[in-house]
Amino acid sequence: MIVGVIILLKTCFWIRLVPINSCNYLVKMLLYTEVTRYLDFKVVEGSFVYKGGKIYKVPSTETEALASNLMGMFEKRRFRKFLVFVANFDENDPKTFEGVDPKLTTMGEVYKKFDLGQDVIDFTGHALALYRTDDYLELPCLETVNRIKLYSESLARYGKSPYLYPLYGLGELPQGFARLSAIYGGTYMLNKPVDEIVMEGGHVVGVKSEGEVARCKQLICDPSYIPDRVHKVGQVIRVICILSHPIKNTNDANSCQIIIPQNQVNRKSDIYVCMISYAHNVAAQGKYIAIASTTVETSDPEAEIEPALELLEPIDQKFVAISDMYEPTEDGTESQIFASRSYDATTHFETTCNDIKDIYKRMTGSDFDFENMKRKQNDVFGEDEQ
Repeated sequence: MIVGVIILLKTCFWIRLVPINSCNYLVKMLLYTEVTRYLDFKVVEGSFVYKGGKIYKVPSTETEALASNLMGMFEKRRFRKFLVFVANFDENDPKTFEGVDPKLTTMGEVYKKFDLGQDVIDFTGHALALYRTDDYLELPCLETVNRIKLYSESLARYGKSPYLYPLYGLGELPQGFARLSAIYGGTYMLNKPVDEIVMEGGHVVGVKSEGEVARCKQLICDPSYIPDRVHKVGQVIRVICILSHPIKNTNDANSCQIIIPQNQVNRKSDIYVCMISYAHNVAAQGKYIAIASTTVETSDPEAEIEPALELLEPIDQKFVAISDMYEPTEDGTESQIFASRSYDATTHFETTCNDIKDIYKRMTGSDFDFENMKRKQNDVFGEDEQ
């Protein structure tokens, strides 16, 4: 069998019960490929942030900012002004900049301009802009402002939170793509061991399995298939918890996401919690599944995740998994083997989508452009087909 590209997959969605930002790159990808014809989504009911041992709803509009218990009266007014600035911001209209240069002014300077306190900075950068560390504070503010704007626009679509989750779980995503791939001539070989990646002259030419070789020009794979071409960059701890109750202080939400900013628990990395339930058809009636995850920083990972687990008590049963994270040591242009990065601790698909875009660029030599791809599709099928 000869194919252009072979993709080696490992099913690990059982530990990635995570929500999808309703306006992000992944949603565009799902809509563009039309894989959504095989999927049904339901909104995640709440987005929360941790402060001082308690959790609060993330305020992302002027009205919510004024009503939030997360801030004092004066902080609410300052944060409201900041949100108005973000809502009106248009990178193509200098009149909306309010004295800020989006390509030169750092995000730390923007926070200082609006006189926002450290707690407000924590939940803004980590629960709205979804940054994993505080490194973004020293970078130009353009990306951060656009991230916060994206969060607010996503929330405006569905009201309760900016996140969606597929009914019956994330396993529906690869299943949907499998069906779509079959329509366009893709071949799936399931439950096949990989005996050898066949190389000739330093280039991949195929994958050997059970005595047969599927030949290819390019190979995309998980880091575990090519241990000699990746290096370890850290570890992630994930704890799957079975509950018989919704999480406290979430208004009895059947699903939610909670972000614990690093500074709130004296860490370098955030802690994430995602909870879903029978409402998304992933658990029995009255049961809830919560996933807590974070980047490992010490020799005692379970102690690091404890602040999240305390929010979930009482826990019926829990399952702990500590996974190594890997990154490719080469870009793959010479060998034509393109390795993905390991899943990190985040409970959204931002970093995964960035990895997809990076692999696409390494394979083709150009950035993925949705508008350009739509134009090409129109050239072939015509406007009426879209």
